[in-house]
Amino acid sequence: MSDYKLHCFAESGNAYKVALMLELTGQPWQAVFVDFFNGQTRGQAWRDQVNEQGEVPVLEHAGETLTQSALILEYLAERTGQFGPRDEAERREIWRWMLFDNHKFTSYYASLRFIFCLKKSAETDVTRFLRERATAAYRIVDAHLAQTPFMVGGRLTIADLSLAGYVFMPEDTGIDLKQFAHIEAWKARIMAMPGWKHPYELMPRAAAGD
Repeated sequence: MSDYKLHCFAESGNAYKVALMLELTGQPWQAVFVDFFNGQTRGQAWRDQVNEQGEVPVLEHAGETLTQSALILEYLAERTGQFGPRDEAERREIWRWMLFDNHKFTSYYASLRFIFCLKKSAETDVTRFLRERATAAYRIVDAHLAQTPFMVGGRLTIADLSLAGYVFMPEDTGIDLKQFAHIEAWKARIMAMPGWKHPYELMPRAAAGD
């Protein structure tokens, strides 16, 4: 029986952060497919019953319902004793990078990917702006990873799993990701972790391939 139930869909990098954490820590979990592209999260019934914020991931565990990927990652680190901080200084540093991720690293890239790749919109001033901002955020993380194999403490932590949400997504956003050699090497180290799976392998997709 699954201890954890994760409401998710394969194209969601934020859901992937949690799914990958569950997989790497060896937790029994069940994926509950959310039909985002056909508007399920915008329905009032779903918001009333699952998440008033209208977003995935949503994690159900031990009678609790948790939302927001960074908070869920911290919860899982505490529950499993894996990939969390060793002391308060590391905890602050992990949160520093998770906040940066949610505000800039994931935020700009995910918005660009959604508009340009998934919605297949034409190139506009908006997509150019998002690409510039995403590239700037990637440069910051790449420079940090030039000094350390992982984001905090020289080992994999939930800071890495937060930042890794969208870096394995296959769509071409128009950013040459190969220019970020340290991020590419970091990705390879994450892929080498026992239990790693690609987001499209780990979570369900719509039958029509939305």
